[in-house]
Amino acid sequence: MSDPLVLATQNQDKKDEITHLLSGLGISLRTLDYYPDVPVVIEDGDTCEENAIKKAVEISKYTGHIALADDTGLDVKALDGRPGVFAARYAGLDSTYEDNWRKVLDEMQGVPWEQRHACFVTVAAIAQPGFEVCVTEGILRGMIATSPAGENGFGYDPIFFIPSFGKTMAELSMEEKNLISHRAIALQKAKAILKGLYQ
Repeated sequence: MSDPLVLATQNQDKKDEITHLLSGLGISLRTLDYYPDVPVVIEDGDTCEENAIKKAVEISKYTGHIALADDTGLDVKALDGRPGVFAARYAGLDSTYEDNWRKVLDEMQGVPWEQRHACFVTVAAIAQPGFEVCVTEGILRGMIATSPAGENGFGYDPIFFIPSFGKTMAELSMEEKNLISHRAIALQKAKAILKGLYQ
């Protein structure tokens, strides 16, 4: 059996999405559930890149295997770039997805449609003990909807509107989302790197 790839995230939604996006590689994937005593990595970086690298490096060191981590930020122009790198905890440390997107909607009240531009940025990092970290990035531009719509996805998907589809991310099917999403773009690039590492 080839060396496993460890997914450096505790987020079940991310695990499911990343596993789907990396299917077809023929690599054995392990989640952090496999390592019950794994230390919690504090995401204290100023950028998504710093957080992704920190998670990948620390988990790779702990497990002795190649580790893949990602971090995503939401940059809303009308909010001067907020929530940015704090997207996952925008409404507080124990906030739910809905708490976070409702806070964004509350802060965007009264902002006209043409000023509701936003972009998702995902940075993926691949760390291997003794080697330089590889980093990829995916960006998705869209708008902040005036109200939530859709039942699919997670995070800010119910309020992130894609003009070319005329839908929010949460109204897209998994197949549609994985064609265009910020995480899909970052992981497609990561996939090419992983193919090289596992050959």
